[in-house]
Amino acid sequence: MSTSEARSTVAVNEPAAVAAGRFLPRTRRILSRAHAWIHRHPRLRAPYRVLVAVAGLTVMVIGLILVPLPGPGWLIVFVGVAVLGTEFPAAHRLTETVRRLAHRVRLWWRARQQRQAGSSRAAA
Repeated sequence: MSTSEARSTVAVNEPAAVAAGRFLPRTRRILSRAHAWIHRHPRLRAPYRVLVAVAGLTVMVIGLILVPLPGPGWLIVFVGVAVLGTEFPAAHRLTETVRRLAHRVRLWWRARQQRQAGSSRAAA
């Protein structure tokens, strides 16, 4: 078996989480380099910010349209705010606030489930 065949076999057999674990840091590195390059060129800064604003607002509007429908409407709205947060400080602050709130809700939910599991064991 040649080395190229061995690599393709390993890539097919590895779990998706492992592949994603290598993909995300590399993608972040590429995006941060592109972001730094754009901000080093003053003529590209304004069009880039307009493009980010249009993309973020488009995602937010799609999310707001999907809110009354079954599905992840609010999640899509917050993804749009996160896109805006890459360039606009107010949107970034809102994203951080929502993330902190979601973390607190997740902790509360876990504690509630543990309390319920403990009380059901005691009753049995």
